[in-house]
Amino acid sequence: MNKKRVFSGVQPTGNLHLGNYLGAIKNFVNLQDRFECVYCIVDLHAITNRQDPKELKSNIYETVASFIASGLNPEKNIIFNQASVSAHSELAWVFNCVARIGWMNRMTQFKEKAGSNKENASVGLLVYPNLMAADILIYKATHVPVGEDQKQHLELTRDIAKKFNNDFNCKDYFPIVEPLIPKEISRVMSLRDGKKKMSKSESSDQSRINLKDDKDLIDQKIKKAKTDNDAIPSEIGGLKNRPEATNLLSIYASINNVDLSEVLKEFANKNFSTFKSNLSESLVEKICPIGNEIKKLLKDKNNLNKILINGAKRADLIANRNLKEIYEIIGLTKFT
Repeated sequence: MNKKRVFSGVQPTGNLHLGNYLGAIKNFVNLQDRFECVYCIVDLHAITNRQDPKELKSNIYETVASFIASGLNPEKNIIFNQASVSAHSELAWVFNCVARIGWMNRMTQFKEKAGSNKENASVGLLVYPNLMAADILIYKATHVPVGEDQKQHLELTRDIAKKFNNDFNCKDYFPIVEPLIPKEISRVMSLRDGKKKMSKSESSDQSRINLKDDKDLIDQKIKKAKTDNDAIPSEIGGLKNRPEATNLLSIYASINNVDLSEVLKEFANKNFSTFKSNLSESLVEKICPIGNEIKKLLKDKNNLNKILINGAKRADLIANRNLKEIYEIIGLTKFT
């Protein structure tokens, strides 16, 4: 490899929002000139919750369209869906036999998603971090762009890589992957509650800016976004215990590619009605062209199919070459 390799996976939830863009996709676009990038739509992860089959396929198309509309080049990057490359699932089983049950039980997201009824949760929900590790390591990725909420899973991936290398006496076979955390914003919060992550699962559409929202919707949602009664401070320390204010100011910083400290200097001592007007303008300028392009791309499913098929072929070449080596290391043989 001439470049270090990045891997990241995005669930096909459909109707991606500002949190997906600022927390992940914008960073993907910035990385494509510096790394060899593999971007996967993780449909196997999605089925840890029951999915409508038709909607799942539609969501895969929409995620690919969102990637491309945001600036990802399908020629430069490998873009594909997880189920098309069987090596992910095969390596995940190997990692089921490497990882420890105690490691799975410590995963915070499993506890949150399973809740008090974890005995009724699917086995897939419990062990999906092993599949996540397989997604990354089947390509021997060196870096993974992650938000703060995914750092624990990346630590698990590092632990699995170390244990595999040690168990099978193959020092440095799997790289110890490094996180890439965006400096300006790693978690976009709800417009209605600055302590909750922006999410499609939140019942109110007013809680998020969708990538396909038009100008009027964006203006309306920002105007109604929750803030507090205090003026905007001149320094970051003045945002302590002000989650909604912090969220909106951080969004403005990220969408305009400036430091939060610069935003505070620009709007110091002003009220949020003035600031919200500027924030809406910035969002409309950036998000509306992406939304229009998504709608255009979704009209040509044949082109999206070609992108996914080509990406899967390129991914499969790397993954199967590595899987063959892994099987040789652990003593498995495919008799063909």
